[in-house]
Amino acid sequence: MKITIVYDNTTTNDELIADWGFACIIDYKGRRILFDTGGNGKILLENLMNLSIDPSSFDDIVISHPDFDHIGGLSHILNLNQTAVIHNPISFRGIKYPNKVIHYDVPTKIYENIFTTGELGNREQSLGIKTEKGIVLVIGCSHPGLGEIISTMEEFGEIYMIVGGLHGFNKYEVIENIDKICATHCTKNIEPIKNLYPQKIISGGVGKIIIV
Repeated sequence: MKITIVYDNTTTNDELIADWGFACIIDYKGRRILFDTGGNGKILLENLMNLSIDPSSFDDIVISHPDFDHIGGLSHILNLNQTAVIHNPISFRGIKYPNKVIHYDVPTKIYENIFTTGELGNREQSLGIKTEKGIVLVIGCSHPGLGEIISTMEEFGEIYMIVGGLHGFNKYEVIENIDKICATHCTKNIEPIKNLYPQKIISGGVGKIIIV
């Protein structure tokens, strides 16, 4: 499995644009998933172009929650890809493109070894991909609380890695048994996490590629 961060507050090189928001691409067993779409469609498309990623190549688009910094590029992608299946939390309605749209309000197996928590706390869903090392948990902002997200996804297996925004998370004992963490975007307490668990941390930023 490969995760490529394509929208984040930091960047790995000067050819890629950093901006407030989050999006990543998950390549898993021949399926390509865009998770969130950042805050600005023009920036998202430019980053995709500079990473040689075709927006029409996405099989699925997963939206964690309908805040601007996670859906800002959605219309730009859908103008170029009207075949990708859109997987939304139950509260995000109103997409007028011809794409198939599925809403989730409970933990659900989407495909073989790919799961959603469903919308938690009337706020946000997260995605889990089961690998040989355990589940890689991909998160938008952790608004429902990281502990609740983890415990919900553990219905499908043990969590190996977390990638995404952790917002104001500070209950550090919750991640004691997580092997790897790539804290991105809105994470306010990256430094304390690094200090407590230096062996767990993977740096993020636009252009970062994580292989599991």
